[in-house]
Amino acid sequence: MAEAYEKVHFPIDKPTPGEAIEFRMEQLGLKPKDLVPYIGSRSRVSEVLSGKRPLTLRMIRTLSDRLDIPSGVLLQEPPKVLPPNVDIDWRKFPIAVMVARKWIITSLDQVLGREEELMRSFLARVNGADLISVLYRKTKFAARTARKMDQYALVAWCARVLGLAQDQVVEKYTAGTVNAEFMQNVARCSWSENGPLLAQEFLANHGIHLVVEPHLPRTYLDGSACLMAKSGAPVIGMTIRHDRIDNFWFVLLHELAHIRKHVDIDGEHALSFFDDLDVEPGDAKEIEADNLASEALIPQHVWENVASPMTPGVIAKLAAELTIHSAIIAGRYRHESKNYKRFSKMVGRNGVRKLFKEVSWQQ
Repeated sequence: MAEAYEKVHFPIDKPTPGEAIEFRMEQLGLKPKDLVPYIGSRSRVSEVLSGKRPLTLRMIRTLSDRLDIPSGVLLQEPPKVLPPNVDIDWRKFPIAVMVARKWIITSLDQVLGREEELMRSFLARVNGADLISVLYRKTKFAARTARKMDQYALVAWCARVLGLAQDQVVEKYTAGTVNAEFMQNVARCSWSENGPLLAQEFLANHGIHLVVEPHLPRTYLDGSACLMAKSGAPVIGMTIRHDRIDNFWFVLLHELAHIRKHVDIDGEHALSFFDDLDVEPGDAKEIEADNLASEALIPQHVWENVASPMTPGVIAKLAAELTIHSAIIAGRYRHESKNYKRFSKMVGRNGVRKLFKEVSWQQ
């Protein structure tokens, strides 16, 4: 259709978008001010007609519909196919924050009116179609949170994590790798002060991506578990929202439990999980993941026979016996007793973020 339009109306040279628009304006008796509702302002109309400002996808759709100009003529660059006009409010994505974090390389004054192009480009690197379907509630995902989660921010964060995972080099993943013994081996990495980095390396050697990326506003995320679309490799995303050693290990083991029981399965029933672990579990899968994580860190039969009363000495002795960090034991005691004043200096505050030096935490 676009080629036929060009041959009939511009038989010599292919028109620029501005020329095509001016041609239709002349045919319809329109003046530049008549295009303001479609383009945004008199100055923008002038810039578009002179070729100084590129058309946004929103402008192209509107002009194509209102002036009856084939979208391919306005798109100019191949492929001359206008992306589907899905019912997404692209302006709801936290693009200002994404630009500030350098997830999207542009300046804020270049964002207005280009939200769709910027986000489509950002999502194109990963399986953007599946992520976008989260906004329609069509993707099979589970969010553990008591607060209203910003779905647009969730999609953006997930795309960022998957994009970073693609940059990682990991071994080929074998389905069924994550079992009880595997989870216990990961837990033992905690014995070292560099345990989180050792765990990341251990997981990579078994084909599992561990990506650390701070959460976006209004997402309240601690961690996530999903599969890489192309390779099928598991991806764990962690935000280190609470910078404590005990929290890091419980979140990591919780997400590994999801991979073991709920994600690492064949067929279309694989789920993605997004967890705010400040919230008590509300369904069977979350309860199961909590229990499996707790069991991998401190077996229940061991916990039930811990000497009472709990003291720093008891914690240190049990940590040595289990080859895990003492913060994990202190953290479990605090959680189960709901006495968060006790052992507050033993949970490893400010002990995790500093290890991931490539991550920008000042956000």
